[in-house]
Amino acid sequence: MGVRLMVIDDHRLLAEALASALKLRGHRVLAAAAPTSGAADLVVSRAPEICLFGTAAPAEPGTFDPVVRIRRERPQTAVVVLGPVPSPRGIAAAFAAGAAGYVRHDERIEGVERAMAKVRAGEAAIAPQLLQGAFAELLNPAAQPDDEGRRLLQMLTPREVEVLVRVAEGEDTRLIAAGMRIAPSTARTHVQRVLMKLGVGSRLEAAALAARTGLLDRAVLETPQGPDTVG
Repeated sequence: MGVRLMVIDDHRLLAEALASALKLRGHRVLAAAAPTSGAADLVVSRAPEICLFGTAAPAEPGTFDPVVRIRRERPQTAVVVLGPVPSPRGIAAAFAAGAAGYVRHDERIEGVERAMAKVRAGEAAIAPQLLQGAFAELLNPAAQPDDEGRRLLQMLTPREVEVLVRVAEGEDTRLIAAGMRIAPSTARTHVQRVLMKLGVGSRLEAAALAARTGLLDRAVLETPQGPDTVG
């Protein structure tokens, strides 16, 4: 039986894409919205069974304030966080705020559904390896925590960074080529290189990975401001 749920993410494109996928699998999506700061108001007013709460910065102070309010005012609603890994402090913060589950951002739709089924049954939903990693990092913190977004961004050339930003904004090959003043075949090649370097199979996966790891926000800052006329 389908679940009554809401999908909320700071990146609307990701919220709408996940919501569409879940609708196709028979779930009743009451809303797909952004930003997460408005999650509590929506959940309190619509009362879903489950709220999928996507964030690229789970360790940032205040990120899970909406979750605290949801648990206080709508305790019947289970919150499942979709966040980056590794983020041991973010995982701990999510559960401390009252989340019922934590799923890595690049989990397949079947994994998200399994987490939904668990929290619907009153169980905590988190992969054992994520929990173990969180405990290990919290007990023995690294001197310099790994920044997945920075690491991935360093793999891309400046032009590939701009391509990634345009992909995340929903531009197709034709628009990317026009915006960067390059041939469509060149734009297509750049897109394929970005997907290969990020280790993903589609533009949507690239946008999701960029958003969840903070790579997208960093990429926006590093996008060239002037037109790139070299093909």
